[in-house]
Amino acid sequence: MRLGGKVALITGGAGGLGECQARLFAREGAAVAVADVRARECEDLAGSIESEGGRALGVELDAADEASWERAVRETARGLGSPTVLVQNAGIYAREPIAEATLEQWERVMAVNAGGVFLGTRAVAPLMAAAGGGSIINVSSTSGIVGSRISAAYNPSKAAVRVLTKSTAIQYAAEGIRANSIHPGPADTAMLDEVYPTAELRADREGQVPLGRLASALDVAYAALFLASDESSYVTGAELVVDGGLTAL
Repeated sequence: MRLGGKVALITGGAGGLGECQARLFAREGAAVAVADVRARECEDLAGSIESEGGRALGVELDAADEASWERAVRETARGLGSPTVLVQNAGIYAREPIAEATLEQWERVMAVNAGGVFLGTRAVAPLMAAAGGGSIINVSSTSGIVGSRISAAYNPSKAAVRVLTKSTAIQYAAEGIRANSIHPGPADTAMLDEVYPTAELRADREGQVPLGRLASALDVAYAALFLASDESSYVTGAELVVDGGLTAL
C-alpha cells in the first residue's frame, strides 16, 4: 500500500475532490480524517470508509476559522494520530467580475480559499515536524495560473495558494515537510455547475480541452496520492497541473 502508516487530514472532504481522495487514500492504507463544514456528511463518509475496512474519522471544520482548525487538528491527533499528510481542498467560488464584485465577496473568497490554506498549514506543520516530516498538498486550480473574464476574487485566491505553497516548501524543508500544489482544470464536480451553469457552456469548455474531456475527481485524487506518498520524497515547492493540456494552448 502506497500510504501505509500515514495519517491524512483532508479538507473539503464531504464531497467532490475531497471525498474521492479520502476513499482512495484509505484504500492505499492511510488513516483518514474527513474534514468539512458539513459535519454529518463527513461522519457518513468516515463510516462508509470504515465499513470497507479502512480507518477514518469525520471532523467538522470551517477552514476560514482559526479555532475550528485547532479543534479539527486536535480531534484528528486524538482519534487517528498526528497528521503526516494534509490535503487542502476547501474552497468557494464567486462568479462576479471586478466591476460587479463587492469587497465583502472578495474578502470571503480570500478568507476561505487562501486564508484557509494559511491557517491549515500553520495548525498542522508543528505536528508534522514533531513526527519527523510530512506532505502538505494544496489544491489550487489552473485559475491560479491564468486570469478570468468572469471572476474577480477566485483566480487571485488560487494564485495566492500557489505562491503560499512555495513559501511553505522553503520555510519547512529543514523540518522534513514537503509542500506542493495541484492545479486541476475544469473538473466534473458540483462546483463546476456554478462555473458553467448550462449544458452549452459546459460542452463548450469541454471542447476546449486538448484531451477532449473534463477532469474526473479520480484524476485529481491520483495526483494527490503521488504527492502524499514517499514516491515524491524529492518533490517540494512544485505545481502539478492536471488539466488535460488546457494551459498548454
